[in-house]
Amino acid sequence: MDVDWAAMFVPEHSLLEIVARGTIMYIVLFTILRFFMKRQSGVIGIADLLVIVLIADAAQNAMAHEYKSIPEGVLLVLTIVFWNFAIDWLGYHVPFIQRFTRPPPLQLIRDGQFLRRNMRQEMITVEELMSQLRQQGIDDPSDVKKAFIEGDGRISIIRHDGGETGGKNDDPRAVT
Repeated sequence: MDVDWAAMFVPEHSLLEIVARGTIMYIVLFTILRFFMKRQSGVIGIADLLVIVLIADAAQNAMAHEYKSIPEGVLLVLTIVFWNFAIDWLGYHVPFIQRFTRPPPLQLIRDGQFLRRNMRQEMITVEELMSQLRQQGIDDPSDVKKAFIEGDGRISIIRHDGGETGGKNDDPRAVT
């Protein structure tokens, strides 16, 4: 069996077209994931993973235009990595872009009371939030001064007593 070196290394499609396709699809997918997929309370569920895989498969043909050569595949991957870096860089340096790329924290508990409207907005149940509190060593929400869901889905908690949660200091075996 012979290796077709030309098919492997000589692009069949315009490299500019591959960059344009990769750019457009990255921006479309980023927008869909940012605005239409809700952040979850610190976990990626099976349904979320399935959606990502299906989106990737559906977007592949639009991005790749059925390329076959290695340079085309490498260029497409580099285009996607470039846009990921560029958007992160812009989000860090430009406040307007940061508001677009990173959702602000949303308060879920205030002085021990669940903020059900905010929880409903993020589709977080009381059971899910209580699970996150327990994972951080809190059994009673009345011990919580403030709790927020951060832009990445993690739950941050400020206790009434000012103590830290979820850190090494909560482990009774920890050596200080």
